[in-house]
Amino acid sequence: MNLKSQFATITMSQELFHSSTPLELESGEILTEFDLSYTTYGELNEDGSNVIWVIHALTGDSNAADWWNGLIGEDKFFDPSRHFIICANLLGSCYGSTSPLSVNPATGNTFYYDFPELTTRDLAASLERLRVHLSIEKIHTLIGGSLGGQVGLEWAYLLGKRLSNAVILASTSKSSPWVIGLNEAQRMAIEADQSWGDKKEDAGIKGLEAARAVAMLSYRHPDDFQNKQLDTEEKLDGFRASSYVRYQGNKITKRFNALSYWILSKTMDSHDLGRKRGGHQKALSEIQARILAIGVNSDLLFLPEESRLISQHAKKGTYKEINSTAGHDAFLIEFEQLSYFLQSFYLENK
Repeated sequence: MNLKSQFATITMSQELFHSSTPLELESGEILTEFDLSYTTYGELNEDGSNVIWVIHALTGDSNAADWWNGLIGEDKFFDPSRHFIICANLLGSCYGSTSPLSVNPATGNTFYYDFPELTTRDLAASLERLRVHLSIEKIHTLIGGSLGGQVGLEWAYLLGKRLSNAVILASTSKSSPWVIGLNEAQRMAIEADQSWGDKKEDAGIKGLEAARAVAMLSYRHPDDFQNKQLDTEEKLDGFRASSYVRYQGNKITKRFNALSYWILSKTMDSHDLGRKRGGHQKALSEIQARILAIGVNSDLLFLPEESRLISQHAKKGTYKEINSTAGHDAFLIEFEQLSYFLQSFYLENK
């Protein structure tokens, strides 16, 4: 269906892609069919050279112009009047794509805990199905941060010469034990919820609140908390930092569910671009596209040296670093720096 975006002159389209061809997953399990919900902005030009494909992070959705409104939109770096911008809700997520809350066609019942394990390679394979369905022969730029960057690297490897540029923000070519440990702590919080295991949409919802509170501590930097959550008056309780993480925990439960969170955090854990390819450094060297890896100086989740490693081992790699106290979340906030890095990258690679 065609909808008007917030900008009167730009067309926004929200669609649903259904694949009836079975998707064999890395685990050996098979999704006999699946749906991907996706959003597009602007129009494909005559030679198909203006495709910008955005991949969202862990709890993101396909409405990239909403959550990345400093980078995507009228008069922004990626302008729908010049670019054809597409973002698909990742498989396993809960915004219209096949997820644990979808019906299992084999049983006629909701998947819930029977939903198969997914890897970033599986997610890239599902996006490739969508690309073929849309008859997109060439992608100018693939861009994603965090989990979206991990999926982006996997897809860049698969796309070969069909992709010109990959922009990988605050991400990694292989998940570190640190990331896996943080994610496991969050899943332990979900497991501690007495409703976890129940076959219902809001199972584990209080545990998800606690999980998100833990996550926020890894998304931000201590300096950011010091600057924004410091109590100026003396007190014994009711601290601003306490209220902040509780607010963030409650906020996620209004738009997400614990089952998708569980699946996608596991997906992040198993990310390894080099699995069965001779290691992630070798795999990086085999990606044909130019890669701009952007780290964040204050990122405590995906360390800046992990982004730097991507650029060092890529065949055509460039590294830039965001300077911010915001930590991991800086890739969603520091639009001025991002736009500058992107402009320089494109000029250098004309």
